Amino acid sequence: MALAPFIFGSHEPNTLEQLRDVASRAEKAALMADGHLGYVMPIGGVAAYRNKISVVGVGFDIACGNAAIRTDLTTSHLAGRLSELADEIQDTISFGVGRKNQSDDAPTNHPLFEDAAWDAVPGRHERDQLRSKARAQLGTVGSGNHYVDVFADEDDRIWVGVHFGSRGFGFGVAHGFLALSQVLEWGARAPERETLLDVRQPLGDAYWELMTLAGRYAYTGREWVARKVVDILGGREVELVHNHHNFAWIEEHGGESYYVVRKGATPAFPGQMGFVGGSMGDNAVIIQGVESDDPAVREIQARALYSTVHGAGRVMSRTQAAGKRTRHGKVLRPGVISRDMMHEWVRKKDVVLRGGGTDESPHVYRRLPDVLAAQGPTIEVLHSLRPLVVVMAGAEELDPYKD
Repeated sequence: MALAPFIFGSHEPNTLEQLRDVASRAEKAALMADGHLGYVMPIGGVAAYRNKISVVGVGFDIACGNAAIRTDLTTSHLAGRLSELADEIQDTISFGVGRKNQSDDAPTNHPLFEDAAWDAVPGRHERDQLRSKARAQLGTVGSGNHYVDVFADEDDRIWVGVHFGSRGFGFGVAHGFLALSQVLEWGARAPERETLLDVRQPLGDAYWELMTLAGRYAYTGREWVARKVVDILGGREVELVHNHHNFAWIEEHGGESYYVVRKGATPAFPGQMGFVGGSMGDNAVIIQGVESDDPAVREIQARALYSTVHGAGRVMSRTQAAGKRTRHGKVLRPGVISRDMMHEWVRKKDVVLRGGGTDESPHVYRRLPDVLAAQGPTIEVLHSLRPLVVVMAGAEELDPYKD
């Protein structure tokens, strides 16, 4: 009999019910302290399967993740220039729905576009269309909760942090295999329900290949954006911390091999570093999985499948925060968070904000220190990162590719 899922922190009943449903099909499952309701599988959920992978578990923003670069700069190098730098970042990096990377050095000819995994997309037209979109969007950030931030750590060293995924490429792969698994054509609209694919069968193997390629794509895009911003700041890269949090890995747990799906959860094996964001008005952190000889700590880490949080976790839906409007801007239902409330928060934190909607205000998130504390002794904080500049898409942007 499988163990009951391991749970960090406290959660809403519907989130826990969703976790129990996932656990009924998985060999092992866990929920991180930033967990909340998702599609089929809760955000913050982790599930291990034998020779199977969950399409909806990985999610529609395949390989969404965080990257952070420590630079050779300090706050003194940026003094008096934060507003100017925020404008340049906003003008240089592509934020928003369906945007193309307009930079002269956009990585449109990256070797990943010649990878054999593209052949797993059924149909030449569909394959060419998806690859063309992916080529144009590589190195774009999107909108929703995706961002580019400039931080200072406890020693006033400057870091650049980014959060986004595989854009329209991953979105197309997820929906394509969701349709194929329901005996529909690639591109058909399919209900968002659990789909466990056997990786030993052609369909599951094809999904695995394209999911893995989406992971390479997301890593390439995040590193391109982060390094572009380092150049804008006039600095050099000293250290890179980089992780997916919507992905699946082949891992060994308890002497057995599993396909481990993390949906809004960060890998945190002993000694493994991660970058975890808070909100536009809160500190982020660089964390590390703890290396411990304490059997109790090691047991918790194993039950958690060596995973931790990916952010602070939402406590308010986007619609509740921002309200609901028609396509023409008419207010159907007002939100509980105003732009004045959001800007007052970031102003008190001395954050230079560009873009961002009230559905991403700090009010809609838990406080990251509380979430990290709920993870217990499984992780340690190496650096606390104070936001100086936060750049996001405009408030009215609705991103179909967000996680």
